[in-house]
Amino acid sequence: MYIVRNANIVNEGEVFKGTVVVNGERIEKIVRGNDDDVFSDYTGCQCIDATDCYLVPGVIDEHVHFREPGLTGKADIQSESRAAAAGGVTSFMEMPNTEPNTLTINLLEDKFKIAEEKSLINFSFYLGASNDNIDEIAKVVPADVCGIKLFMGSSTGNMLVDNDFSLARIFAESPCLIAAHCEDESIIRKNTTFFKEKYGSGAPAFIHPLVRDEEACYRSSAHAVELADKYGTRLHVTHISTERELGLFDNSKSLKDKKITAETCVHYLHFSDADYQKLGFRIKCNPAIKTERDREALSGGVKSGLIDTIATDHAPHRVEEKFVSDYFKCPSGFPSVQHSLLLMLEMCRNKIFDIETVVTKMAHNPAMLYQIKDRGFIREGYYADFAIVNPKKEIVVSKDNILYKCGWSPYEGTILHNTVTHTFVNGNLVFADGVFNENVKGKRLKFNRI
Repeated sequence: MYIVRNANIVNEGEVFKGTVVVNGERIEKIVRGNDDDVFSDYTGCQCIDATDCYLVPGVIDEHVHFREPGLTGKADIQSESRAAAAGGVTSFMEMPNTEPNTLTINLLEDKFKIAEEKSLINFSFYLGASNDNIDEIAKVVPADVCGIKLFMGSSTGNMLVDNDFSLARIFAESPCLIAAHCEDESIIRKNTTFFKEKYGSGAPAFIHPLVRDEEACYRSSAHAVELADKYGTRLHVTHISTERELGLFDNSKSLKDKKITAETCVHYLHFSDADYQKLGFRIKCNPAIKTERDREALSGGVKSGLIDTIATDHAPHRVEEKFVSDYFKCPSGFPSVQHSLLLMLEMCRNKIFDIETVVTKMAHNPAMLYQIKDRGFIREGYYADFAIVNPKKEIVVSKDNILYKCGWSPYEGTILHNTVTHTFVNGNLVFADGVFNENVKGKRLKFNRI
């Protein structure tokens, strides 16, 4: 049993001083203000004094690539779940473009078994969609699986769904939420051909948002929204990167009433195309990081409710793969889970967001949008998944403190003025002041769906 005293608790749109009592896997009691009476009732507890610190619901990262099975030279579930825990992430949902691609229920269950043995935090996995696996999609039990991942533009892996008949069936028959990667492949191929002819293998990094341009994103996202409207599908469009795409979404409804929702990622709120000059291929990702105008519009979309969730699209690659001179051979993606919450808190420090919005978009809304059972909030009776953040302890991202298996980050050299000091998962203190408790493991997420 734990008691966390005198924290600034961030939850459901407010910040208040209080104390949280953890009994077993769950939050037993939340006390606002003075805790002298409740503390005397729990004298046998392990006590953590969180004075001047924030206590926030654990981040639920709905969009990660932990690379297991098949690509474990880049990352694996153990290494990346450790990094996530150190960053205040308590649950993840992982993508199907591992090797083999997760296109069958049996392969999906194999990943769950790996996570049960290796993950320090809670987990779920998407079943991938392909042009010919609708029968497997139909077998998904909505209460047990976070969703169906649909690549409407090719990315890492070979899971492009480009057959109109298959797309129609997937949207019409999916038993649960579809999370869609939207980039128009025909536009990307045309742009790729142009820039190969112009630059050859020495193409610079700054062409990336010209190859995977605004039109490629918008055309594909608009097509996905059109299909979802036609078939009444629950659609979540992932990693929105452009201002233009925001016009496809609605902020006039509450989240629980939306059928079509949007995600952006931390890097689209942090970087712009000006950063290619300094960081080059380190920030090559799909969709591409776009203009300063897009970045500012996305921040506005977060605040206005056009964007519902903020994830990472954590996608590590080995140094020797990423640090190359050939644009066309450099894979897209980079690691983020250890630093995502702290990067968003930097944006709070810079008055772009407030901390309540960050918690809403990274914890509350993912829990509501995916209908996760008993997580995402600081509530009595909910699982004790939360992090303690010290706003007076800064770190500088460096190779010495990076926990990703790949050993690098595009954020190296960045000063972060907050530090995650403790992370609780299912009532277990899995991370405390740099020390991990690897004797406990996370749980498979469950969903309030029929």
